[in-house]
Amino acid sequence: MATFKDFRNNVKPNWCPGCGDFSVQAAIQRAAANVGLVPEELAVVSGIGCSGRISGYINSYGFHGIHGRSLPIAQGVKMANKDLTVIASGGDGDGFAIGLGHTIHAIRRNIDITYIVMDNQIYGLTKGQTSPRSSVGFKTKSTPQGSIESSLSVMEMALTAGATFVAQSFSTDLKDLTSLIEQGINHKGFSLINVFSPCVTYNKVNTYDWFKENLTKLSDIEGYDAHNKVSAMQTLMEHDGLVTGLIYQNTEQKSYQELVHNYSEEPLAKAKLELDEAQFNELVKEFM
Repeated sequence: MATFKDFRNNVKPNWCPGCGDFSVQAAIQRAAANVGLVPEELAVVSGIGCSGRISGYINSYGFHGIHGRSLPIAQGVKMANKDLTVIASGGDGDGFAIGLGHTIHAIRRNIDITYIVMDNQIYGLTKGQTSPRSSVGFKTKSTPQGSIESSLSVMEMALTAGATFVAQSFSTDLKDLTSLIEQGINHKGFSLINVFSPCVTYNKVNTYDWFKENLTKLSDIEGYDAHNKVSAMQTLMEHDGLVTGLIYQNTEQKSYQELVHNYSEEPLAKAKLELDEAQFNELVKEFM
């Protein structure tokens, strides 16, 4: 049986000391081991940004995609080999700016993958510019007088788009984050996990202390029901989205793969794809 150490490799992360992404990496490795995976059964697909490097730091199949495109790649991997557990990852700029269209459609498609977003409310790799998650008035190199754009409410957006698994965590809470990733992997459908992962270099507002003062654990809200979509939306609005835990889960809706007509039981990655001459000629006739 694999342990989290089996998901380590010899590549040392070059994130800034104190970056929340270290905890996200550790949580993925622990969760993969806890659900009984071995490295050959996991694929981690990432986009661009500091968080995009994570696919190279985990001992599994890895793919470092282009900016905002981790989800199309991850969906293709899952459709080609449904036996793989697929995790897509990226930052708030990657997933909620250039990649937002892919995020919305992956949510409504409900394909069976887990998407982990490392949300630091700023562009880190490009040296500190406003992101779609930055608050009004947030001062950066790209908004020296303060941002005039409102922050994107991504958890509310996910519920509106029809997400069947929505969760949020804080990078310092390794136990909670690991548990949520395990639940996301086991969920049959698209799982969105947003992780507050502070940028210690460029974001001096949304710091570890700021999150500790402003976050509310859903487990502390008496009677909270993660299967009640209306309650989930109301709770998010009441707390300005600053909650952690399992926000909403719908176990009744079928995943994309379950709904695809004639979806093969044998993964495409293992299927015989060669055509003999007779099969080729028969296919060509359709175009003659």
